[in-house]
Amino acid sequence: MPQLLGQIIIHVVFSTKHRHPWIQEPLQRNIHAYMASTVRTLERCECYLVGGVEDHDHLEIRLSRTISAAELVQKLKTSSSRWIKEQYPALRDFAWQQGYAAISIGHADLGRLLDYIDGQAAHHRVSKFQDEYRSLLIEHGIEFDERYLWD
Repeated sequence: MPQLLGQIIIHVVFSTKHRHPWIQEPLQRNIHAYMASTVRTLERCECYLVGGVEDHDHLEIRLSRTISAAELVQKLKTSSSRWIKEQYPALRDFAWQQGYAAISIGHADLGRLLDYIDGQAAHHRVSKFQDEYRSLLIEHGIEFDERYLWD
Protein backbone atom coordinates (compact mmCIF):
# COMPACT_ATOMS: atom_id res chain seq x y z
CA MET A 1 0.00 0.00 0.00
CA PRO A 2 1.47 3.41 -0.95
CA GLN A 3 2.24 5.90 1.78
CA LEU A 4 1.52 9.61 1.67
CA LEU A 5 4.32 11.27 3.59
CA GLY A 6 5.10 14.86 4.39
CA GLN A 7 6.67 17.19 6.92
CA ILE A 8 5.37 20.73 6.48
CA ILE A 9 6.36 23.04 9.31
CA ILE A 10 5.19 26.64 9.36
CA HIS A 11 5.79 29.70 11.50
CA VAL A 12 2.47 31.55 11.79
CA VAL A 13 2.31 35.16 12.99
CA PHE A 14 -0.72 37.39 13.47
CA SER A 15 -1.66 40.30 15.67
CA THR A 16 -4.69 41.63 17.42
CA LYS A 17 -6.77 44.11 15.45
CA HIS A 18 -4.95 47.46 15.36
CA ARG A 19 -2.27 45.81 17.55
CA HIS A 20 -4.38 46.51 20.63
CA PRO A 21 -2.70 45.01 23.74
CA TRP A 22 -5.56 42.59 24.57
CA ILE A 23 -3.42 39.54 25.38
CA GLN A 24 -2.44 40.26 29.00
CA GLU A 25 -1.87 37.67 31.73
CA PRO A 26 -3.65 35.45 32.67
CA LEU A 27 -5.32 35.53 29.25
CA GLN A 28 -1.95 35.15 27.52
CA ARG A 29 -1.14 31.82 29.17
CA ASN A 30 -4.70 30.57 28.72
CA ILE A 31 -5.11 31.62 25.09
CA HIS A 32 -1.76 30.08 24.16
CA ALA A 33 -2.82 26.78 25.72
CA TYR A 34 -6.21 26.98 23.98
CA MET A 35 -4.65 27.71 20.59
CA ALA A 36 -2.13 24.85 20.92
CA SER A 37 -4.96 22.47 21.80
CA THR A 38 -7.08 23.73 18.90
CA VAL A 39 -4.26 23.21 16.41
CA ARG A 40 -3.75 19.65 17.68
CA THR A 41 -7.41 18.78 17.17
CA LEU A 42 -7.46 20.11 13.60
CA GLU A 43 -6.75 17.35 11.14
CA ARG A 44 -3.89 15.80 13.18
CA CYS A 45 -1.66 18.88 13.11
CA GLU A 46 0.98 19.47 15.78
CA CYS A 47 1.61 22.70 17.62
CA TYR A 48 5.17 22.79 18.91
CA LEU A 49 4.84 26.17 20.62
CA VAL A 50 2.64 29.25 20.90
CA GLY A 51 4.15 32.44 22.23
CA GLY A 52 3.92 36.14 21.93
CA VAL A 53 3.19 39.36 23.74
CA GLU A 54 0.20 41.60 24.36
CA ASP A 55 -0.51 42.44 20.73
CA HIS A 56 0.50 39.39 18.67
CA ASP A 57 1.28 35.69 18.67
CA HIS A 58 3.68 33.30 16.96
CA LEU A 59 2.95 29.61 16.44
CA GLU A 60 5.24 26.82 15.29
CA ILE A 61 3.02 24.22 13.63
CA ARG A 62 3.43 20.98 11.72
CA LEU A 63 0.59 20.81 9.21
CA SER A 64 -1.06 17.54 8.48
CA ARG A 65 -1.40 16.69 4.81
CA THR A 66 -5.19 17.22 4.90
CA ILE A 67 -5.44 20.93 5.76
CA SER A 68 -4.02 24.08 4.21
CA ALA A 69 -2.30 26.83 6.17
CA ALA A 70 -5.11 29.22 5.21
CA GLU A 71 -7.81 26.86 6.48
CA LEU A 72 -5.91 26.15 9.70
CA VAL A 73 -5.33 29.84 10.49
CA GLN A 74 -8.93 30.77 9.69
CA LYS A 75 -10.29 28.05 11.99
CA LEU A 76 -7.78 28.90 14.71
CA LYS A 77 -8.51 32.64 14.70
CA THR A 78 -12.29 32.15 14.59
CA SER A 79 -12.29 29.58 17.37
CA SER A 80 -9.90 31.46 19.66
CA SER A 81 -11.70 34.78 19.18
CA ARG A 82 -15.01 33.15 20.13
CA TRP A 83 -13.37 31.43 23.12
CA ILE A 84 -11.82 34.69 24.39
CA LYS A 85 -15.18 36.48 24.25
CA GLU A 86 -16.92 33.60 26.06
CA GLN A 87 -14.26 33.19 28.77
CA TYR A 88 -13.55 36.91 29.28
CA PRO A 89 -16.81 38.89 28.82
CA ALA A 90 -14.95 42.18 29.39
CA LEU A 91 -13.10 41.46 26.11
CA ARG A 92 -16.28 41.33 23.99
CA ASP A 93 -14.63 43.67 21.45
CA PHE A 94 -11.58 41.43 20.99
CA ALA A 95 -10.56 40.71 17.40
CA TRP A 96 -7.55 39.38 15.51
CA GLN A 97 -6.20 41.27 12.51
CA GLN A 98 -7.52 39.94 9.20
CA GLY A 99 -4.12 39.01 7.80
CA TYR A 100 -1.33 36.72 8.91
CA ALA A 101 2.03 35.41 7.81
CA ALA A 102 2.71 31.71 7.31
CA ILE A 103 6.39 31.03 6.70
CA SER A 104 7.74 27.58 5.87
CA ILE A 105 10.72 26.36 7.84
CA GLY A 106 12.96 23.35 7.60
CA HIS A 107 13.14 20.63 10.24
CA ALA A 108 16.70 21.71 11.06
CA ASP A 109 15.38 25.16 12.09
CA LEU A 110 12.84 23.88 14.65
CA GLY A 111 15.05 24.61 17.66
CA ARG A 112 16.02 28.07 16.47
CA LEU A 113 12.37 29.01 15.96
CA LEU A 114 11.38 27.58 19.34
CA ASP A 115 14.01 29.82 20.97
CA TYR A 116 12.82 32.81 18.96
CA ILE A 117 9.18 32.31 19.99
CA ASP A 118 10.16 31.63 23.59
CA GLY A 119 12.14 34.89 23.70
CA GLN A 120 9.33 37.16 22.52
CA ALA A 121 8.97 39.11 25.77
CA ALA A 122 12.65 40.05 25.81
CA HIS A 123 12.69 40.71 22.07
CA HIS A 124 9.81 43.17 22.28
CA ARG A 125 11.38 45.24 25.00
CA VAL A 126 13.54 46.68 22.21
CA SER A 127 11.56 46.03 19.01
CA LYS A 128 7.99 46.87 17.97
CA PHE A 129 5.76 44.27 16.33
CA GLN A 130 5.56 46.16 13.03
CA ASP A 131 9.37 46.19 12.73
CA GLU A 132 9.60 42.49 13.59
CA TYR A 133 6.85 41.58 11.11
CA ARG A 134 8.42 43.54 8.24
CA SER A 135 11.82 41.96 9.00
CA LEU A 136 10.35 38.44 8.96
CA LEU A 137 8.65 39.07 5.62
CA ILE A 138 11.80 40.54 4.07
CA GLU A 139 14.06 37.81 5.49
CA HIS A 140 11.86 35.13 3.91
CA GLY A 141 11.41 36.88 0.57
CA ILE A 142 7.71 37.56 1.02
CA GLU A 143 6.51 40.50 -1.05
CA PHE A 144 4.02 42.83 0.63
CA ASP A 145 2.29 46.16 0.20
CA GLU A 146 2.57 48.27 3.34
CA ARG A 147 -0.85 49.84 2.64
CA TYR A 148 -2.54 46.48 3.25
CA LEU A 149 -0.30 45.06 5.94
CA TRP A 150 -1.99 46.57 8.96
CA ASP A 151 -5.59 46.51 10.19
